[in-house]
Amino acid sequence: MNEKTLYTGGTFDLFHFGHVNFLKQCYKICSNVVVGLNTDNFVSEYKSPSIMTYEEREKSLKQCQYVSNVVPNTFGKDSKPTILSVRPDIIAVGSDWCNKDYYKQMDFTADWLNDNNIALIYVPYTLGISTSEIRRRLLND
Repeated sequence: MNEKTLYTGGTFDLFHFGHVNFLKQCYKICSNVVVGLNTDNFVSEYKSPSIMTYEEREKSLKQCQYVSNVVPNTFGKDSKPTILSVRPDIIAVGSDWCNKDYYKQMDFTADWLNDNNIALIYVPYTLGISTSEIRRRLLND
């Protein structure tokens, strides 16, 4: 029997317990968790530049017991090629995306997911901690 694969993507800057909690929940769903990690170029183009380099973020993720593999999201805003390279059964995203347009953010449609036999699930977001919150705390001190 083939093991299912769960894909999640992100920047994972300033790796913290919210990230670990999210990845642990993903692992409980599927023990083969692959992270599509945003490159430094992508992050600086679409978000605030990350504090940690791609290599540092990748090392942090690879040390996490809930992560099976890390792949670079080298296609920028269009994550579909990275997703297809992983061939996941499931894409997991934090529940903080429930009221946002995740399909638009990822540049795919429900039909694209269905055509590729991929389920999209929302994993509960860890309240009270985020990279943005850590940055805010540092700037206020």
